[in-house]
Amino acid sequence: MAQQYKCVIFDVDGTLLDTSEGMLSAVRYTIAKFGLAPLDEATIKSFIGPPIQHSFQRVYGFADDVIADMAAVFRDRYKDKDLLLAEAYDGIFDVLDYLRRSGMRIAIATYKREDYATRLLHAFGFDQYTDLIFGSDFEGRLRKRDIIELALKSAGITEHAQALMIGDSDNDAVGAAEIGTDFLGVTYGFGFKTKADVEPFDSIGAAATPREIIKVIAGEPLCK
Repeated sequence: MAQQYKCVIFDVDGTLLDTSEGMLSAVRYTIAKFGLAPLDEATIKSFIGPPIQHSFQRVYGFADDVIADMAAVFRDRYKDKDLLLAEAYDGIFDVLDYLRRSGMRIAIATYKREDYATRLLHAFGFDQYTDLIFGSDFEGRLRKRDIIELALKSAGITEHAQALMIGDSDNDAVGAAEIGTDFLGVTYGFGFKTKADVEPFDSIGAAATPREIIKVIAGEPLCK
């Protein structure tokens, strides 16, 4: 199966990097800044992944101008203090080495704002593998399928079935389905937690660790 794909596209948060420390630090700072009560752990973790203004709107339901102010406070705190509080998942660079050796292009499609994603990925050395980094616009208007499409166009992929999207959430799975790429779910990140979580979506499989990504793409059996 490895040579089927000309391009493999990765999500960032929960797929390449554990960005939870920095993201949640900035969310907690914003909540405190606005004098709001702290959120329970499950709710605050749900902020990881989607555009930040969508998460604030979902949880608080404030007017658009208040949500915009909260998003601005979050962004200032995150970029100035918390952006680099992250950790690459163990084995993820082995995956990228494998893909590069196999002749597949590597691209990034993330809901993280593009300038943040670029700075973060360069800081951790992912720019050694790709300069095709695409993220959310400032207003968060782009859908995941839009961001994936930008990556595909930049990679010169016109037949979307020649690409594979890898991510940890339903946003990634839905975006891949809408644009017509294959999808591989990972369960070590923030969204999917088990193979059963991935099964409702059209996918080529689920990987419990980064190194299992290699096995799924290569068509090798996974351990039970």
